[in-house]
Amino acid sequence: MSKRVIDFEKLEELLKQHDGQMLVFEHGEPRLVILDPKRYPNLFLDKEVNPSGLEEKVRGAKILVTGGAGYIGSVAVENLLASGYDVVVLDNLSSGKASNVSCPLIVGDIGDPKTLDKLFSEHQIDAVMHFAAFVKVEESVKFPEKYFQNNVVNSLALLNSMLKHGVKKLIFSSSAAVYGQPSSIPITEKHPCFPTNPYGESKLMFEKIIQWYSKVHGISAVILRYFNAAGASISGNLGEIREDVTHLIPKVLQVAAQQEEELRIFGQDYPTFDGTAVRDYVHVDDLALAHILALDKLTKDQGVFTYNIGTGTGYSVNQVVDCIMEQTGKMIMTEHAPRREGDPASLVADASLAFSELGFAAQYSDLPTIVDTAWSWHKKRFRL
Repeated sequence: MSKRVIDFEKLEELLKQHDGQMLVFEHGEPRLVILDPKRYPNLFLDKEVNPSGLEEKVRGAKILVTGGAGYIGSVAVENLLASGYDVVVLDNLSSGKASNVSCPLIVGDIGDPKTLDKLFSEHQIDAVMHFAAFVKVEESVKFPEKYFQNNVVNSLALLNSMLKHGVKKLIFSSSAAVYGQPSSIPITEKHPCFPTNPYGESKLMFEKIIQWYSKVHGISAVILRYFNAAGASISGNLGEIREDVTHLIPKVLQVAAQQEEELRIFGQDYPTFDGTAVRDYVHVDDLALAHILALDKLTKDQGVFTYNIGTGTGYSVNQVVDCIMEQTGKMIMTEHAPRREGDPASLVADASLAFSELGFAAQYSDLPTIVDTAWSWHKKRFRL
């Protein structure tokens, strides 16, 4: 199949010759040109087009996904495979599940140089998506050494192995926890970073390491600062599986499923519209999309690029509870508790940079869709 596409070299010549005689939409540079092919026949080329819509330069690209058996990583793998990428997963299965992976899985640790050398020697990796990390904020406060070892030291071993084997493209799964207590809402990427816990600090430390490796070694990277990952895959095949549930939506669903008696709501006196904490929730499939767009960014540009991945819309704890009662038809019993130390009143992203530079726009991150997919997954997992 073929279609007619713009020959941009001839376009540039014509723009010089016919200034003001063509309709051009400009956003920093010419992006869209509307022309009559009959009037400018030499401006068009016949080009074979992929039915899948993928660029030829990325077809067959092999991506290493660390932590690809986990919650977000497995959904990213599912989307990568559907988009035509070749994928290899490295996961130590400390929290991930082998059953989540439908591509080659190497069971091993990102901090093991022998495992990494063997992997990079046997597979011609084009880019790395690095999800593998410990992510529990409260645990990080109790055991900071565990978080700095895994999220910083082991990640550095991965980065050094990438360099050794000539792999210089990285997508890093960071977090809004790098910002700490926000001084303004919504939060832009230029907001000062003052993490309030070792988890956020570990993510920020590795972000800084990436910046230095780019300057010294030529690594190119996209750093994605997630806000609150939520929901289950649109396919219905994947969702959050944790023995120790810490995220709000799965905790509320446990009460809806009568697996817990009540939900503790921490804080009702925040300076928000209903007194409960407000968060920006991002559907896990939208996070996967952001990673694929980040890969595309690195096929065109070199350097380090940092983006917030959120929606710009915040939902309060009370709104989440109300939505889950409406979607499930179940009553949620709640208990009021004091604020938890260090919990911000509101965390909402300004994701306009990701929109303008990556073309990222959330498709599934409205609260009803997030809840509906999460509830469907919860019922499937527990056979309710």
